[in-house]
Amino acid sequence: MKILIKNGRVVDPASNFDEVCDLALAAGRILAIGKIAEGFSPNRVIDASGCIVAPGLVDLAARLREPGYEHEGMLESEMAAAVAGGVTSLVCPPDTDPVLDEPGLVEMLKMRAEKLHQARVFPLGALTRNLQGEVLTEMAELTEAGCVGFSQAEVPLSNTLVLQRAMQYAATYGYTVWLRPQELHLGQGVAASGALATRLGLSGVPVAAETIALHTIFELMRVTGVRVHLCRISSAAGVALVRQAKDQGLAVTCDVSINSLHLIDNDIGYFDSRMRLNPPLRQQRDRDALREGLGDGTIDALVSDHTPVDEDAKTLPFAEAEPGATGLELLLGLALKWGQESGVGLPRALAVLTSEPARVLGSALGTLQASAGQLVEGGVADVCVFDPQAAWTVAPGALRSQGKHTPFSGYELPGRVRCTITAGQVAYEGWQRA
Repeated sequence: MKILIKNGRVVDPASNFDEVCDLALAAGRILAIGKIAEGFSPNRVIDASGCIVAPGLVDLAARLREPGYEHEGMLESEMAAAVAGGVTSLVCPPDTDPVLDEPGLVEMLKMRAEKLHQARVFPLGALTRNLQGEVLTEMAELTEAGCVGFSQAEVPLSNTLVLQRAMQYAATYGYTVWLRPQELHLGQGVAASGALATRLGLSGVPVAAETIALHTIFELMRVTGVRVHLCRISSAAGVALVRQAKDQGLAVTCDVSINSLHLIDNDIGYFDSRMRLNPPLRQQRDRDALREGLGDGTIDALVSDHTPVDEDAKTLPFAEAEPGATGLELLLGLALKWGQESGVGLPRALAVLTSEPARVLGSALGTLQASAGQLVEGGVADVCVFDPQAAWTVAPGALRSQGKHTPFSGYELPGRVRCTITAGQVAYEGWQRA
């Protein structure tokens, strides 16, 4: 399939390329940027006038709900949501049912995803068997099956000795450990500790739940030399600790969710269960620090934290509702909204969705997808074409995800995805959508 994308503003944050030009795609690769050979004869011409032509988005946190939670999301629906949001590569945590702790399960998930010809799926393997925090998984076998790292998902690893051994093993073979910093016992609440949680009578999660876990992780990193990716930093104190760790030369990267970047605990209002999220929404000073950290590079990537939840699990009293929200289709719009409000500009707003998360994955992407997150001649043809002037209103019923619950219902967001191309094939078109 040969595709010519004409008249678009091509923006590649990785190379600081930003100009109106044409893009030629052939055999799943980017054939040319700018000057197109006279002999190029495309099967399809896409007029991207007035649109941004960017690398396909890379999302480091998206639950697909398969296997085990098909009542909340099917692979077909969530992959359709991904490409509708411009996402061409995504990382899924291991907390499925059964847990992704066996090579066969990982291979099956990747095979099913590949048959859909939409976004690429990069699974995280479980760090311990069944995420129980006791016995390490066979990391080498899971890596061969396609895992890009190892995680406990939302299950804190309370045994520090087990965590140290896991880090030692991962460091020996060059694997990355993905951890959400949360101390087990302090992290049992349902809302961020503070005046609002007290007033509503909700059990609180103090900032110390994050900072204590971060101190532990950083000390073990110094001992083992392992590379760690921190998932969904949520506090100002956490951002400060990550900044300090990076200054000290630790091999650490981190991300923040679209929820924590835009919302605060006051948005819970009168027990709005759509705001029941992990990590919990914190105060405005925390949100401001997260925004600053994402802008200055302390925080490497912005993630959707896509976690579809069904109606029965969400329409419950706040403390009993299942945490999570759909986010894949909102990722680009919320990144652009942050970029506009913070003044960091379009290139940085796109970088935290493309080149930066791809850099976090690094060599785990493999040779074929090594150029994911960037537009480079000879690189993989993953492209997102969107209209930055097309504002749209978030309507849960119109989302392609099986999960319809989002805290951003009714928000007006910039940037409508018009076309998503994965490996040179058109995976999504939305030219006529309002």
